[in-house]
Amino acid sequence: MRTALLLALTAPAWCQNWPQFRGEHAGGAGGSQRLPLQWDGSTGRGIRWKTRIPGLAHSSPVVWRGQVFVTTAVSSRPDATFKHGLFGDGDASPDLSVHSFQLLCLDKRTGAILWKRVAYEGAPKEKRHIKSTYANATPATDGKRVIAFFGSHGIHAYSLDGKPVWKRDLGVLRLGAYDAPDYEWGTASSPVIEGDRVIVQCDTQGTESFLMALDARTGETLWKTPRVELPSWGTPSVFGNEVVTNGSNGIRGYDLETGRELWSFGGSSKITAPTPVAADGIAIVASGRRPEAPIFAVKLGSGGKILWSKRQRGPYMPTPLIHQGLLYMLGNTGVFDCYELATGAEVYRQRLDHVGGGFSASPVAADGNLYLAGEDGEVFVVKAGRVPELSSRNSMGERVMATPAVSGGMLLIRGERNLFAVGRR
Repeated sequence: MRTALLLALTAPAWCQNWPQFRGEHAGGAGGSQRLPLQWDGSTGRGIRWKTRIPGLAHSSPVVWRGQVFVTTAVSSRPDATFKHGLFGDGDASPDLSVHSFQLLCLDKRTGAILWKRVAYEGAPKEKRHIKSTYANATPATDGKRVIAFFGSHGIHAYSLDGKPVWKRDLGVLRLGAYDAPDYEWGTASSPVIEGDRVIVQCDTQGTESFLMALDARTGETLWKTPRVELPSWGTPSVFGNEVVTNGSNGIRGYDLETGRELWSFGGSSKITAPTPVAADGIAIVASGRRPEAPIFAVKLGSGGKILWSKRQRGPYMPTPLIHQGLLYMLGNTGVFDCYELATGAEVYRQRLDHVGGGFSASPVAADGNLYLAGEDGEVFVVKAGRVPELSSRNSMGERVMATPAVSGGMLLIRGERNLFAVGRR
């Protein structure tokens, strides 16, 4: 025990893991990393490595020790793209050509691609939003296996050296506008590994919605709980023995062992995307579609007791961030709010002077700073705390839709075409 503790305390920075979307329990906090305050993705200043990733994806990188895992969907059309920016168009992409749905493993030190696996190849089984991709779900790893979820194209498990372990077809998952069944926008909810369970949330349109636990070793179903829900895009979160989910018809808590619903309450938006986060026994669940656009603070282990709530303050796409007792909310249009976690009292509210494309990526924290990546490729570095102070703004040289990962002295930022490792050399 003492030896294990000493190893944990003296582990080199490169051993720090970031195992799922937004890290452990989607918390988004990377601790001390000694990241540079200024960098430039075009010139290479402050960039340790830059690796071209084929295809399109809004999924984030995840890290286990010296390996970085990313997913992508490679279209057979050379002009495949997505439309970024602030707009209300709900059209689907016309690209239904043959795609290669892939999981890639990179060397964390150098950015070299170590292996690539094709999970599925063929014409997509559903359409995607024009702002979306066919690889939105961030993979998850527990150091034994890595799980890649491609929605209607299955959930696939690999060993860390790329050997296929198991795969499951969960059927065709159609998601789109709640009030327009003909729209198809694609999936985005990411898998979560908790112990020997893989948790997936599939809220669909016109078919069965469900929350499911699979055996991480075999892919067999441990439990599957039906949900009466509209389409949703948030990732489930596990806090202790509670699985907390965001949804339009109900924000819910489930028993991790059995899948039994423990509590539920309404009042959410008709479109939900942010992932639940928690700290100090308080879970925050939010969504940004008006008129509701709520923020709910829920006491964990209380059967769903709401400690405080707000209307028309929730973010549409980015997941909230809790850091040192403060709650940060980043809206798609660049409105950036800070509240006291315990009480909901407003600390500040400001607007970031962004280029114009808005924000889809979720904020992350490290070194006492908050990192806010805009769609146009600018990353804002804001000091954490009760007084907003912009430390720097840094260009990646390409669009950024994915949430960064923080690990081992690096800020891993996935751009439209490249994966960047921001860090001191």
